[in-house]
Amino acid sequence: MINRRVCVTGAGGFVGGALVQRLAVTPGGDVLAVARSFGTEFPGNVQAATVRDIGPGTDWSSILPGCDTVIHCAARVHVMHDRSGPDAYAEYRRVNLEGTMALARQAAQSGVRRFVFLSSIKVNGEETVRGQPFSASQRPAPADPYGVSKMEAERALLALAAETGMEVVIIRPPLVYGPGVKANFLTMMRVLHKRIPLPLGSIDNKRSLVALDNLVDLIIKCIDHPAAANEIFLVSDGDDMSTTDLLRRLATALGVSAYLIPLPGAILQFVASLLGKGRVAKRLCGSLEIDIEKTRTLLDWEPVVSVDEALRKTALHWLREQ
Repeated sequence: MINRRVCVTGAGGFVGGALVQRLAVTPGGDVLAVARSFGTEFPGNVQAATVRDIGPGTDWSSILPGCDTVIHCAARVHVMHDRSGPDAYAEYRRVNLEGTMALARQAAQSGVRRFVFLSSIKVNGEETVRGQPFSASQRPAPADPYGVSKMEAERALLALAAETGMEVVIIRPPLVYGPGVKANFLTMMRVLHKRIPLPLGSIDNKRSLVALDNLVDLIIKCIDHPAAANEIFLVSDGDDMSTTDLLRRLATALGVSAYLIPLPGAILQFVASLLGKGRVAKRLCGSLEIDIEKTRTLLDWEPVVSVDEALRKTALHWLREQ
């Protein structure tokens, strides 16, 4: 039950927008949506505020007063082919570390009780060994500027919590999918819907994903749950799949047959590397498993939607938009 004023940054984005919509229909509380711009309208009980840039000099003084909880979804997000060159790390750090900490310090000074930070599984690393999932207690091993900037923000936030008493909750999601999803997941839907053959019929890996509904539900759980304070949580649907299985289940959700050619993963990666697509192939063939036992046990939380239900919802939304 939400009975406090909750501020959500990144409210114009995929996760932040869905979170605000869910909070708006949760009884007993005010919601303040913060974004650079808004592409959709929120219910009348949601207040909106615009912040053009998030960085070390951002002034949050007109937004934070009266807020009990801040949920920080805004970030410079990871992209597959970042073209920022040698300045990529500096820009990720400016937004994801320095911008986050400017907000967090001002939040603590304003009397915010709890700061929920949407981090990334990339803090743990890029890939797991089959059967050895990432856990919240593992030593971080980020491999790119985005993951490093998120790790640095996590550490700085926990230090601030110890210094000020403001509670911090950190959530590390993997790839998030749901209605309105973009990027690689959208590409998969388009390719499957066109019935284009794919050489992905025998990929023997395991990957954890998280449905938007499940992630939003966990974030809301972390607003008030006493055991969440100053903890790090991993999240997934709890139903790990191979790339081949995901494509078949997504095709079923789209109402089509998946045309998957059984090319061994090792051959696929070799050919892809020759074509300059080695990173893409590694994502398709590699494993990334997540252990959510801590999240389940400490917060008494379970995913609220199944993978197949979430895929159907995602597919139907996309089909309606065509």
